[in-house]
Amino acid sequence: MATIRPDDKAIDAAARHYGITLDESARLEWPALIDGALGSYDVVDQLYADEATPPTTSREHEVPTASENPLSAWYVTTSIPPTSDGVLTGRRVAIKDNVTVAGVPMMNGSRTVEGFTPSRDATVVTRLLAAGATVAGKAVCEDLCFSGSSFTPASGPVRNPWDPQREAGGSSGGSAALVANGDVDFAIGGDQGGSIRIPAAFCGVVGHKPTFGLVPYTGAFPIERTIDHLGPITRTVHDAALMLSVIAGRDGNDPRQPNSVEASDYLSTLDADVHGLRIGIVREGFGHAVSQPEVDDAVRAAAHSLSEIGCTVEEVSIPWHLHAFHIWNVIATDGGAYQMLDGNGYGMNAEGLYDPELMAHFASRRIQHADALSETVKLVALTGHHGITTLGGASYGKARNLVPLARAAYDTALRQFDVLVMPTLPYVASELPAKDVDRATFITKALGMIANTASFDVTGHPSLSVPAGLVNGLPVGMMITGKTFDDATVLRVGRAFEKLRGAFPAPAERASGSAPQLSRA
Repeated sequence: MATIRPDDKAIDAAARHYGITLDESARLEWPALIDGALGSYDVVDQLYADEATPPTTSREHEVPTASENPLSAWYVTTSIPPTSDGVLTGRRVAIKDNVTVAGVPMMNGSRTVEGFTPSRDATVVTRLLAAGATVAGKAVCEDLCFSGSSFTPASGPVRNPWDPQREAGGSSGGSAALVANGDVDFAIGGDQGGSIRIPAAFCGVVGHKPTFGLVPYTGAFPIERTIDHLGPITRTVHDAALMLSVIAGRDGNDPRQPNSVEASDYLSTLDADVHGLRIGIVREGFGHAVSQPEVDDAVRAAAHSLSEIGCTVEEVSIPWHLHAFHIWNVIATDGGAYQMLDGNGYGMNAEGLYDPELMAHFASRRIQHADALSETVKLVALTGHHGITTLGGASYGKARNLVPLARAAYDTALRQFDVLVMPTLPYVASELPAKDVDRATFITKALGMIANTASFDVTGHPSLSVPAGLVNGLPVGMMITGKTFDDATVLRVGRAFEKLRGAFPAPAERASGSAPQLSRA
């Protein structure tokens, strides 16, 4: 198998890129030398074809009709049976469409990925099937997962089941909408800036971003290796703990995971007494420029209600919380441009299982369909390219060096408190924008809600969004964050609040008028 060779024009372009001067002699000599070096590429291509490429699994799938997909939340539907019985037997799960399911088309919300069919199941898919779950389909996500709203997918906006004229949140909007609407029991979400917790909050369900590295990211399309997370979206904290118990643990194929990561049973301590636990309400998580006072009030009331069951609830100031967003922004922008775009998703320089077929497919389409990318991805491309080339990536390096300081600020507070609490989002779901919205409004609308969520993607702390109540008939999320690898305590506090609050209404109940209007917990 022969690797494509560069012609003279391609060699000239490479030389210009690196500032190399080619005289006439060099122009004559380099093609043969490059051809010799590419001989190893030929060998690797043949070895991979012979030894490493798994067979493509053929699995039935359907593109749902508009009447079957009123929220535009399904990309395709399937009915992939479990590989064995287990704790999830009889449960239906949706897989976010940035996660590979062998033999089922994948789009990642983008024309640049459209047309790709994976040949491997992601680790989380394998684990869910082994635990007895049935994969019901792929849930629509944002264009390359870079939006906190739900209007950037190339297939069209995902609608909120509480009000179809409003956003479902992103980038795991399809996953949260399907869970909230009762179409599936569970869903896999992905989180690089809040993309599990944001749609969970807007749709009135539970979303847990695990500690960084706890759940293997193997088989999911990356944005930036240091902030990539996968986790559960469910209707209850109990189900989130159950699902996390299935998908957590090291798989040996993900460089994000430390060797010490082990699977745990997050149900075993879920209902343990929370009396004496210390709850810190983070002042800097409230009162953002875009915050709705009613949302802040609902979350404060929900947090203080935990004192009724013996928790100590106090306010705490963490000034670094306001800085951490900016650290995330540089890392997500420069890192996303370098790895996701120029690195064709996977980048290089790390151990782990790559998906070379997906890399090649994306590489062949991302320039061809660049104009179809969302404005948020274009912002990453244009800003990140400047950061990498003109600024030499130094801002990224500075941001990475500041992460330990931000992490330490939260850890200091977490020595005083068992968990930290703040609103997941500063406002409730807003109306979807018009198709012809101006670019500045598009970007603000897509990214304007992530001030609280993004911080914990760079610091890696586990963070759970649980419904706190309703404001103007729409769900409000309370975010509970804990010590790294202490996901059990985060879930335990969320479960205690959930029991104190009582059953949270479903969208259909609210629409029919049968559900109470919750003022707080």
